[in-house]
Amino acid sequence: MEPKRLTAESAPVFQEGISLILTRWSALTAAVENEWGGRDSRGKASAICTDVFSFFTASRAEPLYIDDLENILEEGLLSLNTLVEDGSIEEVAEKLMIMHEECLEGNYQSVEKLRTTNPPPVAHVRPSNDEDDEEEEDEDDSMSGDSAANMIVDVPNSQSSLNPVGMPTDEPKPNHSAGSEDGWVVISSRKNKGRRN
Repeated sequence: MEPKRLTAESAPVFQEGISLILTRWSALTAAVENEWGGRDSRGKASAICTDVFSFFTASRAEPLYIDDLENILEEGLLSLNTLVEDGSIEEVAEKLMIMHEECLEGNYQSVEKLRTTNPPPVAHVRPSNDEDDEEEEDEDDSMSGDSAANMIVDVPNSQSSLNPVGMPTDEPKPNHSAGSEDGWVVISSRKNKGRRN
């Protein structure tokens, strides 16, 4: 028995549904907005939509497997230099499989629901850099402005958020004349001051 195929009426509706689901996927949206895949990130996202539609419409004798669809979605995100481990690939794949089954039966309710609802606000996702310390040390001299924006800065206690308006505190001021040529200043500990046993 040959598997069911999308009709001429249901194919464009299903294609719109694919687009609606993928444009609401926060991982894909963040990758496109931040151009993690380069200047052609929008084109790569469009290619993911095309690949997904082709997955469902290609003529084949075997049934469609959700694992194959998940692989297409994962490869698409990797083309955008995005690795997702939050379970959203599986969630998106499941929604697409359900929508495909509904469109095969002429039921466009899920597509209609997506059309009428506003997309959820996009979470602002920042790329993480999980490289080894050795690699980071090698790259310290070649950091670009983008990389510098992702750095974590240690704030000294005297400048922490406990004193946000810069009001005077009881902490001693460092002696700037004791600083070395490279700008580092040695600050003594108040913990044992005057209490030597």
